[in-house]
Amino acid sequence: MAILRFKALELVSQRKPAEVVLPNSKISEYFGQNVFGYDALRATMSTENFRRLCATIDAGEKVDRNLADAVAAAMKNWAMSKGATHYTHWFQPLTGSTAEKHDSFFDLTNEGDPIESFKGSALVQQEPDASSFPSGGIRNTFEARGYSAWDPSSPAFLIENHGTRTLCIPTIFVSYTGEALDYKTPLLKSLHLLNQAAVPVCQYFDKDVVKVNTTLGIEQEYFLVDLALYEARPDLVMTGRTLFGHAPAKGQQLEDHYFGAIPSRVHSFMVDFEKSALKLGIPLRTRHNEVAPNQFECAPTFEDANLAVDHNQLLMDIMGRVAERHGFKVLLHEKPYKGVNGSGKHNNWALSTNTGVNLLSPGKKPKENLQFLTFFVNTVMAVYKHADLLRASIASASNDHRLGANEAPPAIMSVFVGQQLTAVLEELERTAKVPMEKGDNMYLKLGIDKIPEILRDNTDRNRTSPFAFTGNKFEFRAVGSSANSSSSITVLNTIVADQLIDFRVAVDDLIENKGMKKELAIIQVLREYVATSKPIRFEGNGYSKEWEEEAARRGLSNIKSTPLALDVHQREDVQDLFTRHGILSRKELHARHEILLEDYIKKIQIESRVMGDLAFNHVIPTAVAYQNKLIQNIRGLKDLGLEDEYTETTLDSIKRISRHIKTIQTNAVDMIQQRKVANKIEDVREKAIYYNEKVLPYFDAIRTSVDKLELMVDDEDWPLVKYRELMFRR
Repeated sequence: MAILRFKALELVSQRKPAEVVLPNSKISEYFGQNVFGYDALRATMSTENFRRLCATIDAGEKVDRNLADAVAAAMKNWAMSKGATHYTHWFQPLTGSTAEKHDSFFDLTNEGDPIESFKGSALVQQEPDASSFPSGGIRNTFEARGYSAWDPSSPAFLIENHGTRTLCIPTIFVSYTGEALDYKTPLLKSLHLLNQAAVPVCQYFDKDVVKVNTTLGIEQEYFLVDLALYEARPDLVMTGRTLFGHAPAKGQQLEDHYFGAIPSRVHSFMVDFEKSALKLGIPLRTRHNEVAPNQFECAPTFEDANLAVDHNQLLMDIMGRVAERHGFKVLLHEKPYKGVNGSGKHNNWALSTNTGVNLLSPGKKPKENLQFLTFFVNTVMAVYKHADLLRASIASASNDHRLGANEAPPAIMSVFVGQQLTAVLEELERTAKVPMEKGDNMYLKLGIDKIPEILRDNTDRNRTSPFAFTGNKFEFRAVGSSANSSSSITVLNTIVADQLIDFRVAVDDLIENKGMKKELAIIQVLREYVATSKPIRFEGNGYSKEWEEEAARRGLSNIKSTPLALDVHQREDVQDLFTRHGILSRKELHARHEILLEDYIKKIQIESRVMGDLAFNHVIPTAVAYQNKLIQNIRGLKDLGLEDEYTETTLDSIKRISRHIKTIQTNAVDMIQQRKVANKIEDVREKAIYYNEKVLPYFDAIRTSVDKLELMVDDEDWPLVKYRELMFRR
């Protein structure tokens, strides 16, 4: 192990920043050059077909066969002109990563002549083998048929890999019987639902609004580790995190890494992967050091939510590929190292109209502020009603380590709105019994006319809040760094849409049956929502024990483990919500619940196996070898007649090493036994809970003994534990 460690260090010391050549000094000159977007469409299609396609995409309608053939021909010609020889349907199965099967443009005619061909039928639909993708019982493993279908709202793109190029076509992925087997299908449905729910509410204020888009900006945090050091860690390679680790003397205590100067090798890596991302139309704008050593972040500008999710999935893949060229490994695990901050994926969510209005941004006029409050309060109300569902949407084995760990939001869902907006909402609630006349005086009494002045440069941020309003958007901070954002955004879109539908019914009832003026009806319903949803609003420290106690008094859930969090999918109200709006069927919900639980089980299984292997085959042998050295030392001292107090101290160390070895052996054996018991449980839910309650506690017990043992063993051959100090070298 010492040789491996020294070899890794030698490789690290020899690495130099890689030279990166940019296509142009202006990003605008090469941005999107590998994307078959509107500019490429316009240049390669007839004007009529281009207009037809744009109209079809805007209306969300099906592309007919003739138009599909025209698009396929244009797409093929464009891709081949850039050196592509293959194409693939690029989709997002429930594995959490992306998937692709490459087919060649090359074909043979009936006469056997070679040609390049790509028809509309191949563009619109493909049939990848679905048997090996997670289905949650929807499909038997011997029933292989599944379909990928083109998503015209997300443009095709070219992926470069070692000098070759492949045309990637974003698609959905469904089973032979029509159930969604991916993340994109329910996301697209939720975006359509939210548009349908939001437009009628917007028309209370502006009849010109005919479409509402969901916008999303996804911040991505990650760790960079030198590839040699990464490969020297079996636990990092197999699980994405250090199961054993020695805390470095200097971690993030001095807070000197955050926003510090970017190290040269890292900067070269960033420039390189940004180049690839920008060519693919991913609008990256921000890069910086994060809080933990060797932790970094990148962030794009806001985009349509569907495109933003596609781009984030693509970005994670690009980062991994580019990192290897620079001798790095990108770690997207939410908590790769104990004792330093983990990584999240902050989802900045907002709504915008076809008229160019951000519905979550206060306006300059009182009426515009009432529209802002309408969408703002309804979003808060939706989170209040469905907090457990939002918690379930970000649940995973890896994110459980991060939530509430003093650098991430807690598992308790709450909404931060800032002091100034809190004052506005309290004023709105207080005026419930004050007569309201129509006109500017009504807005004045409510304090609505003051919102623009209040919010300008005055909306604070609360990094302990899972769901925070940050001026003109909500930031869902609890999403894990490795997650597919579709899961959380699908839930958020659905619950907000459902809430807006209820709001419209309530307002229309007051107008039609109570004879109330429109503005007064809106205000009355908002007042009720403000009062009802008050328990979900919290402005303080989400890390504190006091907040846990206060949240319990408010009736808010604190679901700390994934198996229990995912149980919300089985609740009748949740199943009714998704089925009523056609987002997911009961069968699909049950399947996803099972898939997520199985994923949790398998990840804990892998960690448990790796921990057992390291304990038995690396830690214990090294401890025994060191113990033997101490025994030889005592014998040597006795032979020389140099017995003194040192001998007693050494004997005590030998005894303590023996106790720690026995503890590690006992706990590791018990952990393995509990895993075997868990694997005999048939019900996937009970098995996951068993892993959570019976297997996971052994992790901490074994690590505690290893940590204590490591402090005693002063040996250059001590495996694994000291590598963590090396991880943070720049």
